[in-house]
Amino acid sequence: MAIIKHVSRHRFLRSWQVAALVGGSKQRVLRRLQLLYHHGFLERPRAQIEYYEPGGSRSIVHGLAQRGANLLGPSVEPLEWNTKNGAVKRLFLEHALMVSDVMVTLELACRQHEGVRFLHAAELPSPAATHSRRKPFRWSVSLKGGTRLGVIPDQVFGLEFPGQPADRNRAYFFLEADRATMPVMRQNLRQTSFYRKLLAYEATWTQNLHRSRFGFHRFRVLTVTTSPERVKHLVEACRGLQHGQGLFLFTQLQSLTTGHDPLAQLVAERAHGAGREFA
Repeated sequence: MAIIKHVSRHRFLRSWQVAALVGGSKQRVLRRLQLLYHHGFLERPRAQIEYYEPGGSRSIVHGLAQRGANLLGPSVEPLEWNTKNGAVKRLFLEHALMVSDVMVTLELACRQHEGVRFLHAAELPSPAATHSRRKPFRWSVSLKGGTRLGVIPDQVFGLEFPGQPADRNRAYFFLEADRATMPVMRQNLRQTSFYRKLLAYEATWTQNLHRSRFGFHRFRVLTVTTSPERVKHLVEACRGLQHGQGLFLFTQLQSLTTGHDPLAQLVAERAHGAGREFA
């Protein structure tokens, strides 16, 4: 049940990530993963075959299958999970795994820190006026001039600090996993760009939607991308905002996942007010 819950929470997990989250004997967890797959509780998306190269190391990716979703009951929105995961394309899978890499890294880091607890989206206050169980953290904002932008973070999480005053015992984050496939800037806001995402989050803050809709006293946007060069381009785009530059934190995936203590850097940023590269 623990394995199925972890996979459901993250959508897709590599086998070593499941073993790290569950703990105990790695070989025993891998055997259990194999059994859960063969008995229809977990699925292995076909798109991952493209990752595998002769002689390379393999870490099998698992997603939730229909029987596993049924086992979890009404807490999981009913979907045709076997069909859904089987149809996943490579680019979608790569993006989903990048999100999982970030979330698992931070959750495991929290376990090494006394006084910090990792909060998944399901543990956060329920958003007001939402009609989607699957995407409760989705909203739209209106910019000056009437342009309306939709916002769907790649993930939402929190850090809880027991013993701290009520107005400082939680930090909330919207995660953007940027694989550098989207242009940073475009000529107009009708076209997708990362700068458009920055504007949407800026408007969320200036219009106090994080308070009225989510009950968040404050929030930060953590953007994890693919290279130092991409980080610099995103930071430069952030400098073009009129307000709210301090909302944004930028880093590259390798620095976050292989750093000595990624959580320490993220917690330290809680006290600063300038958006910037932090790792």
